[in-house]
Amino acid sequence: EATPGETRSIKGETFEFCHILSGVIEIIPDAGERVTYRAGDSFVMKPGFTGVWRTIETVRKIYVTVG
Repeated sequence: EATPGETRSIKGETFEFCHILSGVIEIIPDAGERVTYRAGDSFVMKPGFTGVWRTIETVRKIYVTVG
């Protein structure tokens, strides 16, 4: 669970699959456009990703990292 706020995200060499259980987030890549995810959405963060993870509403997620 994460409360509203903003975190700099730098992925190493792993993939991260995320499924949002509740809340709202924005992913803002350094090289790309902002994407919003809400409860029920799933996405993958790829190795080498750099950008900002912004929690808009308190979020709960399940995730798996694969290297």
